[in-house]
Amino acid sequence: MYLTSETKKSFFKEFGKSEFDTGSSEGQIALFTFRIKHLTGHLKINKKDKATERSLVALVGKRRKLLDYLKENDIERYRSIIKKLGIRK
Repeated sequence: MYLTSETKKSFFKEFGKSEFDTGSSEGQIALFTFRIKHLTGHLKINKKDKATERSLVALVGKRRKLLDYLKENDIERYRSIIKKLGIRK
């Protein structure tokens, strides 16, 4: 499996406050970004996999909502997470 509990803990430790802080917006955005990159690679190989394509669109929507939330409430956290992940210009 591509996403183990150790991988998740490392994301939450790097982007969140601690490895047990799974509710932070930054940690969730980082995890969604990792999953989006994985699914994008899968869809490049399997072009007709519509179920995965639907899941990818849902993940992008969830990440977009979290980014919008961060942008409205704390612009500095928003800027730091997009800079770390490289998901924006």
